[in-house]
Amino acid sequence: MNLNRSYRWQGLDLATLEHCHVVANDRDTRIRGAIIGPDFGLFYRIKLDENGHTRTLKIERADGKALELFCDGQGGWTDDRAEPISGLKNCVDVDIWPTPLTNSLPIWRSDWQLNVPQTFSMVWIDANSMTIKRAEQVYTKLDDAHFRYQSENFERVLEVDGDGVVVNYPGLFERV
Repeated sequence: MNLNRSYRWQGLDLATLEHCHVVANDRDTRIRGAIIGPDFGLFYRIKLDENGHTRTLKIERADGKALELFCDGQGGWTDDRAEPISGLKNCVDVDIWPTPLTNSLPIWRSDWQLNVPQTFSMVWIDANSMTIKRAEQVYTKLDDAHFRYQSENFERVLEVDGDGVVVNYPGLFERV
């Protein structure tokens, strides 16, 4: 995948505005984004390796709180003090709330067949509280422009563009 493009979304449920830029080539993918919410602002940075696995993640909020995580590419995670995070073992993708961009990570790195669900173990990050947890998520390709996303009593059909980036996340985000 080769990309060098900016994207913008507006949050529908939580009034946010996001701008992010993705640069992807054969060596790695680098993502930088900024989100402004009703009572917060944050900047995030994600680096993926050549296999599409998350290697580094940094979230910095305008109030000074920060979260930095590192992955060995095999699902072994450490924090910014190099302390292992055992509860995240075997997770290779991240899902940051509140951005739809991270829904693209498993879409980009996987081979897809129509109507065949794939389960991913994700590092789910709430950027409001700066907390992390393991989350199992299921994606199913419905056609070239739609994926069903399922996680813990939650389901949406995501509309994506030709690059696998969310255009419409019903009720939550819409590209502008």
